[in-house]
Amino acid sequence: MLRVASDVGGTFTDLVYFEIDEKTGKALNIKTAKSNTTPSGYEIGVFDTLNKAKVDISNSKFFAHGTTVVINSITERKGVLTGLITTKGFRDSIEIARGDRPDFFNLRYKKPKPFVSRYLRAEVPGRIDFLGKELTPIDLTNLNLILDNFKKYNVESIAVCLIHSYANSSHEKKVIDYINNYWPDIDVVASHHITREWREYERTNTTALCAYIKPIATNYLDKLSKKLIESKFTANPYVMQSNGGIDTFEATKKIPLTMIESGPTSGVLGAAELGKLIGEKDIISLDVGGTTAKCSLIENGNVKINTNYWIEKNRKSAGYPVMLPVVDIVEIGNGGGSIAWVDNYDKLHVGPQSAGAEPGPVSYGKGGSAITTTDANLITSRINPNYFCGGEIKADMNSVNQHTEILAKKLKFSKEETARGIIRIANNNMINALKLVSVNKGYDPREFTLVAFGGGGGMHATSLAKELNIPKVIIPVNSSVFSAWGMLMSDLRRDYILTRLTTMNNAATEVLNKTYSKMEKEVLNSFEKENISKDLVTFQRFGSFRYLGQDHSVEISLDNINYDNSSVTQIINDFHEQYEKEFTYRLDSQVDMIQFHLVAFAKIDKPELQERNITGISIEETIKENRKVDFDQLGTHQTKIYDFNLLEPEMEFSGPAVVEDPSTTVVIFPNQKCTVDKYANLHICISEGANE
Repeated sequence: MLRVASDVGGTFTDLVYFEIDEKTGKALNIKTAKSNTTPSGYEIGVFDTLNKAKVDISNSKFFAHGTTVVINSITERKGVLTGLITTKGFRDSIEIARGDRPDFFNLRYKKPKPFVSRYLRAEVPGRIDFLGKELTPIDLTNLNLILDNFKKYNVESIAVCLIHSYANSSHEKKVIDYINNYWPDIDVVASHHITREWREYERTNTTALCAYIKPIATNYLDKLSKKLIESKFTANPYVMQSNGGIDTFEATKKIPLTMIESGPTSGVLGAAELGKLIGEKDIISLDVGGTTAKCSLIENGNVKINTNYWIEKNRKSAGYPVMLPVVDIVEIGNGGGSIAWVDNYDKLHVGPQSAGAEPGPVSYGKGGSAITTTDANLITSRINPNYFCGGEIKADMNSVNQHTEILAKKLKFSKEETARGIIRIANNNMINALKLVSVNKGYDPREFTLVAFGGGGGMHATSLAKELNIPKVIIPVNSSVFSAWGMLMSDLRRDYILTRLTTMNNAATEVLNKTYSKMEKEVLNSFEKENISKDLVTFQRFGSFRYLGQDHSVEISLDNINYDNSSVTQIINDFHEQYEKEFTYRLDSQVDMIQFHLVAFAKIDKPELQERNITGISIEETIKENRKVDFDQLGTHQTKIYDFNLLEPEMEFSGPAVVEDPSTTVVIFPNQKCTVDKYANLHICISEGANE
């Protein structure tokens, strides 16, 4: 029996599959495959990897999938023409947005353009207050005219977001029912289906984004589902969610925006699961792919979730809010395919532009002319040109040298200095991202272990750890497809968030107990309709709190208990501690609870990983060759090159060293010690303070 996971990235599509012993439930073999991502039809790349690995999907009882289709549709503006229906007087809230102006001194600054144009935004009379009380009944008299106008402009999807529907969704439900009866073929999304949080602009934008990509995502999942069925896959397929769990295709098609960070989150979850296996609870995960680098912080085994997520937000743009639980990830445009370029002031930059899979880095020999991070690593001999992509591609070193010389002349450097500069800048960009998830949030990197994966993770991790004084780096076995592995270790997860203002005093106990109890019953009823046994469902509670008078809140974990006065006191103390950790101070003020956050997990059977067998070969037998490798400021050294696939538990060696497998390279600097654990993961000690 097989368990299969597929992850579509910006450059490559990854496949991981386990052969499972049906009697013991243990994973007998873990195998992987990679192929180029196929933007013309992402499902094609998925089946390319299956065919490459000669996997018969009909023998699988589990299939999980991560995809970039949603985020790509948004960033490339390839969603569908969308209409928006909102409460009278709120037509322009999506365009007014917030007063955030990152590029403060730019007098010509323009707010991000809304995803729904003004001529496709309509209003209906009716009003509900923030407590859910109806002030004015909903008036649908002219709704047919609104819909006829949408038809005239060939609208393909409709977003419905009415004022305060998080507190009372009755008006939205009436609008939805009317639309379904009048225009049954149109895709429609209501805000109360997505989020029950306040903040009108954020909720409206989230609903509009979901409607914008819903037909695209639904069509994609339908195509993939059809190909799975044609291949005689009989089980229920799953798709990776941005909250770090998986969910069914059918549930995801209703709210496809939950896939916005589908791929990157699985890597973070995989790092957390790996940490549980090897006894590492405090982890910073780093995923370096072909296009981007993503990092996240895991504290005491818990993946951080962000409910205040924004896309395309940077120092020049306010970006767009997505009011959904998303694993707290910082993503930057730096990967193996990131392009090195020189600006008008002869200053070298790396990224965010990427060479992608077509034409790819210059070394691919597909006509690319822009030098990338991968090309720079080839020049330093950290990557073996004769074992490029596992020997599948002969690195075009003539083109690499030729185009690097062009770049070097602009900078007035040698070819080798230029390559080192590219790697340093790429590393510096990644260091800044790592600081954003650690130092900037009150965490000391020296207290964490860096788990690095993706095709380029092992290439850069030891340099980054050295710079940030992180004591140890772990490179997982099969690290280039680690994100897909994370999907195989995921449970079904759904997040439910409800805004309800509650003052934290003795009277709060009744509100806490009743609200969470009601939410849990509603969730169990929902799972029951999908034939998911309540015995498989577990809950985790969180709450968002603030000091009186503040606008934004801090989320903390809550015990799943029957609350009393002492537990309320403990919650207040926990909030003070978390607030001080994030903002360096605390206040002697009233504490208010803003939101109830309930996480529901439905347990999915996961394979038990087997330890790597020890055959008794010597460490010398794992050495492939010796070659000179450039270690930047530490100079060029004659370096032993190890075969990752031959390394066995309890083996030890020290740098300078390079470890190679067909899809990744691990660089170990001089005086860094590497040991192999029982699962064949590499533990690289960066400093004397590292745990052996």
